[in-house]
Amino acid sequence: MTLKLKSKDTKKMALVKSISGIRGTIGGRVAEDLSPIDVVRFTAAYATQRLAMIPDNKTIVVGRDARLSGEMVDQLVCGTLIGMGYDVINIGLASTPTTELAVTGLGAAGGIILTASHNPKQWNALKLLNEKGEFLNDQEGKEVLAIAEAEDFNFAEVDDLGHITHRDYLPDHVRDVMALELVDKAAIEAKNYTVAIDCVNSVGGLAIPAILRELGVKNIIELNCEPTGHFAHNPEPIPQNLTQISDLMREGKADVGFVVDPDVDRLAIICEDGEMFGEEYTLVSVADYVLSHTPGNTVSNMSSTRALSDVTIKHGGSYSASAVGEVNVTTEMKRTNAVIGGEGNGGVIYPASHYGRDALVGIALFLSSLAQKGCKVSELRATFPDYCISKNRIDLTPEIDVDKVLEAVKGKFAGERINDRDGVKIDFADGWVHLRKSNTEPIIRVYSEAATMEEADELAKKVIDVVWAVVG
Repeated sequence: MTLKLKSKDTKKMALVKSISGIRGTIGGRVAEDLSPIDVVRFTAAYATQRLAMIPDNKTIVVGRDARLSGEMVDQLVCGTLIGMGYDVINIGLASTPTTELAVTGLGAAGGIILTASHNPKQWNALKLLNEKGEFLNDQEGKEVLAIAEAEDFNFAEVDDLGHITHRDYLPDHVRDVMALELVDKAAIEAKNYTVAIDCVNSVGGLAIPAILRELGVKNIIELNCEPTGHFAHNPEPIPQNLTQISDLMREGKADVGFVVDPDVDRLAIICEDGEMFGEEYTLVSVADYVLSHTPGNTVSNMSSTRALSDVTIKHGGSYSASAVGEVNVTTEMKRTNAVIGGEGNGGVIYPASHYGRDALVGIALFLSSLAQKGCKVSELRATFPDYCISKNRIDLTPEIDVDKVLEAVKGKFAGERINDRDGVKIDFADGWVHLRKSNTEPIIRVYSEAATMEEADELAKKVIDVVWAVVG
């Protein structure tokens, strides 16, 4: 369900600048697409910001997913960092969480991840990390954007150029996961699971078999695990893109299926009967396991399922909702001392490991829970509260003041529980609706949740009708 108001401006820029980095399609014109000049400019701006923040540490970690443009962008980024006087530790083909862990593990001033996450192959991006291996906060990100805009950088003299070294950090990442107290290798190994995986021809094809083998899984069915960058299907791990592994599971060939996106920070789970576990329920299931051993608080973003709150309350903890975006989730997790958190897109953040979404951690904890409970994946899914999320959008014309529209919606539903930390979220007794404006387009995203999809759609329609009335 989508409400569209005719827009006079249908051109969409393919270069997106944000506090977390720069993202765009390869090729095209400077400042319109992700060109080599834009890569150099933003890398130099990031290096300048890092130097101002941490002048005594001139080491940066660089890792990348397997997309086709990765090698080209990698050479540009590493060359620019060397030109800025930084020593580069290039960990090559590496997941996003591997790169995050490498920053702290190798004592670097920051890191750059070359990945466009779940976007198609023509996209790439520079994701920027601080010295803690976490995404830049709002202030730091704005500083990088301002430096890039002004082109205010000072390249190193010839005697001060940096150097590059190469390092494979995956074994360190796997070892860190295996050292987590709640990872139960003995229980997993005893079950002799057969596990099917789909790694969409990116770095998951290196990382996921490695962690499974260490967990004692001997029977692994690998789909699309060669990291060629030629994605076998749309790389976003949502049901319509996962027909190959779902069909395999329906044939009874495996006990569980795992799917990751190109940079391995999102995890989708497939039940033994080929049905989707549900991307929202990756975090819910892992949180239930963690909370059963270490009671405490949880956090997810405002567009994630209410089931996490239900599970948290069941275990005696407190749930908090953050604004959308990983850095916002981790900030709220630190504020509330949460023991587990993440996002409803399959992103698990476990502070006992690190403050970043990590599919390797998610797999290890999920299999530990499954093995200890001794049930099928579908039976585990049936133990959690059942909700359905409907995702819609309202396309507006550029001249419409979206902020005023959202304020008007708040007024119309003033009798309900309202959270305006990130757009407007309306909590009804039987569900919720969350409206967020896009930072790059004149649209409002409308997410709603209820016990059934029909009820979720009806809640969305109820609020969308109000938007229509306000817009006129």
